[in-house]
Parts: sequence; C-alpha cells; structure tokens
Amino acid sequence: MSTTTIGASLDISKYAVRPTCQKPDSSSVFASTCKVCNLSTRHTTLSLTSKKLDKRVSKREIACLVTTNNETNTEEGLTYKEAGVDIDAGSELVRRIAKMAPGIGGFGGLFPFGDSYLVAGTDGVGTKLKLAFETGIHDTIGIDLVAMSVNDIITSGAKPLFFLDYYATSHLDVDLAEKVIKGIVDGCKQSDCALLGGETAEMPDFYANGEYDLSGFAVGVVKKDSVINGKNISVGDVLIGLPSSGVHSNGFSLVRRVLARSGLSLKDQLPGESVTLAEALMAPTVIYVKQVLDIISKGGIKGIAHITGGGFTDNIPRVFPKGLGALVYNNSWPVPPVFKWIQKAGNIEEAEMMRTFNMGIGMVLVTSKEAAERILSEGETAYRIGEVVSGDGVSYQ
Repeated sequence: MSTTTIGASLDISKYAVRPTCQKPDSSSVFASTCKVCNLSTRHTTLSLTSKKLDKRVSKREIACLVTTNNETNTEEGLTYKEAGVDIDAGSELVRRIAKMAPGIGGFGGLFPFGDSYLVAGTDGVGTKLKLAFETGIHDTIGIDLVAMSVNDIITSGAKPLFFLDYYATSHLDVDLAEKVIKGIVDGCKQSDCALLGGETAEMPDFYANGEYDLSGFAVGVVKKDSVINGKNISVGDVLIGLPSSGVHSNGFSLVRRVLARSGLSLKDQLPGESVTLAEALMAPTVIYVKQVLDIISKGGIKGIAHITGGGFTDNIPRVFPKGLGALVYNNSWPVPPVFKWIQKAGNIEEAEMMRTFNMGIGMVLVTSKEAAERILSEGETAYRIGEVVSGDGVSYQ
C-alpha cells in the first residue's frame, strides 16, 4: 500500500517571481539589490517574533551540514555522531539559545495575529544536496525544501499561506537553478500555498563549483481556539503513524557514510529491490498538508509530531505534557527496505536508527481512541503505532 499526495489546482505562476538586479518599479512588492555585480535578488518579507510557548518545549531544529570522507571502520557499527552530526551538541545549543530568547520551541513559531496565530517555520534539506549533486537529480529537491517547513507548521494545525526560498551558489547556472525552483513550485502546489518570493545569491569562491545551498521559510495561520499544542494529551491516547516515502531529508550524513562503507554506487540497485539506490534515497519528502488538515477538521487530534532529525526518540516527546511518554509498538508498520539496507550495511544499532531516521513514519498523530478508529477505517494508509503512557521519553515494545 502507498500514500499519494495530490497536487493543488492553485495557479502559482503569478507568485513565483524572481526579479533581476534592476531598479524595481515603485509599485512592486519586491525590493532588489545588486551586490557588486553579484546576482542577489532579495524580496521583502514579514518579520515574525515567536511568543513564549510552553516552557517544557525547548527544542529547535538544528541543521548539521557536514562532509564525510571514505574512511570507515568495517568492524564497528556506524553512528550519526561518528558521521559528523552530534544531536546532543545541538540540544545544548538549544538550551543556550532559550536563555537568550525564551519561548522558542515546538516545530513552528507562533505569533498572535488577531483571533489567530501566524505560524512560521524554516529549514533546509541538509546533505541530501550532496546526493543531488552526485545523481544529477535536481527537479525534486525543491519539494523536499518546501516539505520540511510546511510539515513543521501543520503540527500546530496551521494552513500554510506562503513560502519563500533562499538559493545560493558560487556561479549561477540558470538551467540548474530553474530545475530546483520548479521543484519548489511543485511543493507549493502540493501544499496549496503561494511561492511569494525568495533570494538568489551568487557568491564566487564561497561554494564549490556546480554546487548550491537551499533554505526555505513558510508561514501559515490557525485560529487561536483551534491550535494543536498537546496540552490535552492523556494516558491511553493513541499514536497514529502516516507513512513516509523513505529517508525524506534527514540523516544523510550517516547515509553517505554507509554508502562509502558498502562499496556500492548510487547507480547500483538497492539490494533485493528493483530500484536503484539513487531512486530510493532521492525520493522526495511527503508533503502531509492536505491529508493532515483533512484529518484535523474531523476532530480528535491532540498533538502532531513531524519525524525529522532525532527520529522517534527525540521528536514524539516534543508534543507531550510533562509526565507523559510514548510506548511505540515494534513491528506495527512496514519498515521500507532502504532503512533495512542502511542498518545492515552500516551495522547500526536499533536505538541509533530510531533516533536518526523516520523508519517509514513521517508524521505521528496523537489522537483520542475514537479518532484513531475513524482514521484507520477511512482508507488512507495509516498505522496504529503506539500509545501514550505515564513517564518520560519513548520506549519500544
């Protein structure tokens, strides 16, 4: 069984405008600057400040972009930290930032706006970009970019309104950039939100030739009386998992280390499967916006966790009140073959897999028992993967 994201009918073309380095018309909503003949088209945007949220939530997304080499230890199991990404260091930085800017946290930042909240999120696609450079697959990486931000803000129940992107490169390849931005447009269509603008920065000597970097920014809206914040979660509530398309956009520093150890190339088939490693690893991140908002509209959703960096272990507890934890049922959903290959080829411990990857579940809904039965009976692919228990953290059984 599979899950399908249906594209919106929204005409996005009128929003996807990237002005050139020319003096803009005074009536334009864009502002453009030229940095010493380097292409740099900046658009005006809202400045949002997150208000204080629940003190128990102190997480912030930390993007760790590292380059690995081909030195591997064929005797010991690989870990994310050995691949260059230290989740604990990221958590420590979060604690320090929280002292300077109390209230940051959650998957998206909430800003009061009349009887609603504006919900903002920002993210990138990490070292999955390295695989894009190696495979030449650039037309879907923009979908990943949009997904990482809009999937975060829907955890509050917010409908995405608009998206902005940042594309930076050493020397602008217009054809390549067009492919990337096409993916961004596709992602916005799937999210039913507007591509409002962005920044294209050409910075000689800063990036390697032929490479680029991406980040994205999404803003949505939710009524104050409809915001999903996890406060009503209680013991016995059900965890419903929505399937992922694969690795999505987290854990690729470890994936690349596993590739180096395995001796396989991205052109090789995923062992035991009919797809190549490139196809399996570059599958675009699922955009859950329409599916999740439809589920929310029917009631009974108490909390939502986007399973990104930190996997199940670090992300599910982010939506729980103090004193509650999650019991995840082992073998309660099909784990995609790509994760089984990663674990075997890297000799990676189960706990490390569950703290690094989504393992086939990209979004976790915390629901009442009644809502869980409804979701599972409606025909969409979803799994009962656990329950809420007394305690802290995530346990597996």
